[in-house]
Amino acid sequence: MKEAKDANKDEQQDSAEQKLVLTVEHDDGNLVVSFSENELEARGDFSPATNNGQPLTLESVTNFLYKISVSYGQRWEEIEEAILRCNLNHHPVKNIVIARGDAPSSEIAEFFEMNPVLVKGGPIADESAQIDYRSYSPFVIVRKDQALAKMRKRKPGKPGKNVRGDEIPFPVIRPEGVTGGENTKTVDGLLVSEINGQLIKSGNVLNVQDFLVIKGSVGYSTGNIIFPGDVTIEGGVAAGFKIYTGGSLTIKQTLDVTDVVTKGDLSVAGGMIGRGDALVKSGGGIKTKFIENCRVAARKTITVDSDIINSSVFTLENIDMGDKGKIIGGDIYAVKGLKAAGIGKKTGKPTKIHCGVDFTVQQEKEKNNSQLHILAAKIAKLREYIADPALPEEKRAPMRELLGRLEQEQQAVSVKIAELLGRLNSDESAVVEITGEIASGTLIEICQTALYVPEPINKVRIKLDKASGRLVTEPL
Repeated sequence: MKEAKDANKDEQQDSAEQKLVLTVEHDDGNLVVSFSENELEARGDFSPATNNGQPLTLESVTNFLYKISVSYGQRWEEIEEAILRCNLNHHPVKNIVIARGDAPSSEIAEFFEMNPVLVKGGPIADESAQIDYRSYSPFVIVRKDQALAKMRKRKPGKPGKNVRGDEIPFPVIRPEGVTGGENTKTVDGLLVSEINGQLIKSGNVLNVQDFLVIKGSVGYSTGNIIFPGDVTIEGGVAAGFKIYTGGSLTIKQTLDVTDVVTKGDLSVAGGMIGRGDALVKSGGGIKTKFIENCRVAARKTITVDSDIINSSVFTLENIDMGDKGKIIGGDIYAVKGLKAAGIGKKTGKPTKIHCGVDFTVQQEKEKNNSQLHILAAKIAKLREYIADPALPEEKRAPMRELLGRLEQEQQAVSVKIAELLGRLNSDESAVVEITGEIASGTLIEICQTALYVPEPINKVRIKLDKASGRLVTEPL
């Protein structure tokens, strides 16, 4: 048998599959070899001899494979079986794998894989399958030194070999990982946050910012807001939603108060409205248009443009309402005093003003007083039991022991209250300055010295006269 080259070989070099033909006499057995892309695999179509032609032999096939450079991964058992079937059955045997190379293994370059915990999902149902959408937040908040991503080490590649024995270079896969941006750093193969803040993913870059800006209002689209830095809300805050910030809080519309706690200053352009147990706490100062039906506490000055209505307001500094703001109903505690246009009104609940008194000490004193009343009731009950002659002696001894412990606790609480009383009055120079009217029924205290207003008075300054131990008024 003779060997010939495929006439169309040059035209097929760029195609996905090449074919080489063992050309023989017209009636002899024949073999067509096709190659896959990258010549990783060779397949053969075996044709039987016809009439008096010569059948295929292992030798002729071996020589043909040598001539066409199929030198690696030959599958001799499959080749022999195909030749035998073709010659015995006088039927073509097609698509037989006669050689197979080794595919290369890809190299995977190192990359940072984002922490899956930081990929936000939907709200989570509780055991009763109920979902509180107020507890769901679309913002990703991270802590200082929290891992944002982990370095996946490079996986080495391995070259392959085709059926002609040629090496096939391995490809390099570069996964689309993440990189560190603002306020991030790499530590021991981890990408970590340098601060407490909001995680922002810009493309593949992870940034952490120490402020949060909410473009709209706080509601079901945002959930409750819990953030370690400064927060700006460009809309309002709907009822039922809570806000906790580790920095300042700026709200550009109305705050419908449920529970708001901020370590820094609080600024509310549209005023504050509360319902029920509405609570606002600020570690700095507060500026707002009005306060209505709220419990508000601040360490620094509270500035209100218009009215404070039926609210309990506490500050360790001043309340400044200018020449227009009025206080109507409620209890006001301002250590250094207050300035307003008016206090109270003819009808409605009376207004009580307390100045010069540290409200934090006052609250602690009230807490200890409540504890003292409870202890006194327990002690009285125990003494009654112990005095009962019908009480067995074996029960009397442990009761006496308990009584002794309660009396010691009572004494300690009494000492604590006495100490608090000594710190209660913190600013004897506090002043109440009213540019308009103080309505009848108003009670004003400075350092626990009271002034009851039986009839309306206008444009006065009220302060403590330490010499006489009473409050005096001065016309403005």
